[in-house]
Amino acid sequence: MADLTPQSEAPTPTTDKITQAARETIYLCNFRVSVDGEWLCLRELNDISLTPDPEPAHEDPKDPIAIERLNLMNMAKLSIKGLIESALNLGRTLDSDYAPLQQFFVVMEHCLKHGLKSKKTFLGQNKSFWGPLELVEKLTPEAGEITASVKDLPGLKTPLGRGRAWLRLALMQKKLSDYMKTIINRKDLLSEFYEPNALMMEEEGAVIAGLLVGLNVIDANLCMKGEDLDSQVGVIDFSMYLKDGGHSSKSTEGDGQITAILDQKNYVEELNRHLSASVNNLQAKVDALEKSNTKLTEELAVANNRIITLQEDVERVKEESSYLVESSRKASRPDGTADGQVLGETRKQLKEETQLRLDVEKELEVQIGMRQEMELSMKMLEKDICEKHDALVELRQQLDDLRRLNHELSHKSQSSEISVKQKNEIVSRLEEKTNQMAATIKQLESSEKDVVKQARTLNIAAGKLLQNQQ
Repeated sequence: MADLTPQSEAPTPTTDKITQAARETIYLCNFRVSVDGEWLCLRELNDISLTPDPEPAHEDPKDPIAIERLNLMNMAKLSIKGLIESALNLGRTLDSDYAPLQQFFVVMEHCLKHGLKSKKTFLGQNKSFWGPLELVEKLTPEAGEITASVKDLPGLKTPLGRGRAWLRLALMQKKLSDYMKTIINRKDLLSEFYEPNALMMEEEGAVIAGLLVGLNVIDANLCMKGEDLDSQVGVIDFSMYLKDGGHSSKSTEGDGQITAILDQKNYVEELNRHLSASVNNLQAKVDALEKSNTKLTEELAVANNRIITLQEDVERVKEESSYLVESSRKASRPDGTADGQVLGETRKQLKEETQLRLDVEKELEVQIGMRQEMELSMKMLEKDICEKHDALVELRQQLDDLRRLNHELSHKSQSSEISVKQKNEIVSRLEEKTNQMAATIKQLESSEKDVVKQARTLNIAAGKLLQNQQ
């Protein structure tokens, strides 16, 4: 760190850049392997002095477990931030081969393994974070689907593989933050699996659970059937999180605004997509209801025609029955000349016509009942169509509003990019002026030295002249 120490008292722009770079860089020094052989101890930035000390500082030794917790929390921050930024820049659904996503799962695995109690089995000691993750199913019934899916995966044979699959399914379900908060809030249950000073038992675990909320803006599509989750080696690649020493934070505010606008734009596009799908589904339902309405209308018209025909048949049967009754009465008179055979046939025909009339009346009642049911169903369909139409109009209005909002956000994004470019140009101009002023100051200092030398020479010459005069 001696080359980063300023040699002069007045800070220069180069010194400020070096100091800023040192503060933004993670120095991977003071590595240490703990007892379980799984953790790397990184030295904190506060332990590095950016100014020369008159005397060597003697600090008290820190708790290695606390250092591990802090390092894991910092690595989780970096991995989550890098994953969100790269996913937003990529602008598509992430898959299993995406490197920042793989590193995020590795970091989460190390966080969940920190401070685990060893369980002795007949094969030896075993450490697995699958036990704490199974608690989520008891505390949150929604997680039962994930746990059942993990247990049904055929290629998983170890608890470690099941825990890794659980993390991936929870991320795809966008519930990882909620599930982590659920188990962190129940430290009485976690004490069965973790040591008292483990990351999940301290406040660093709550911080990581809060950071996981930002991952809900990411869409991940991970296929785990052909992936070997049991034998993967979880090694953190620190080179992905090292920053360039010349990186300046002068456009942080503009980048933050652009990121916020991009998040809003992605949210609006996602909501727009869901609303478009809902509109298409409702339109399909309305078309189906219109087809069924047309079909029912045709059936109703056919039933009405059938009812009219049956009514005409009833009237005709009534007339024929009255005619037969009248003729039978005439035939039964004493002065009648008709024989008994004709009277019997007439009575038989009268019974048949009466039975036919009863059958027609029954069929007429059935048709009337069917007509009433069809009219009722038509009214219900018309009401349902009206409701669907109102909902469709409302959704279309919301879709138009979202499109207008998306358009406004795109304009804001373009204006923010223009303002950031202008700010960058202003900063570059200011840097050029600063360099020119520094060069002018150096020239003034050199001219001041020349003037001092000339004054000294004149003083010496004046002294000699005085001595000669005396």
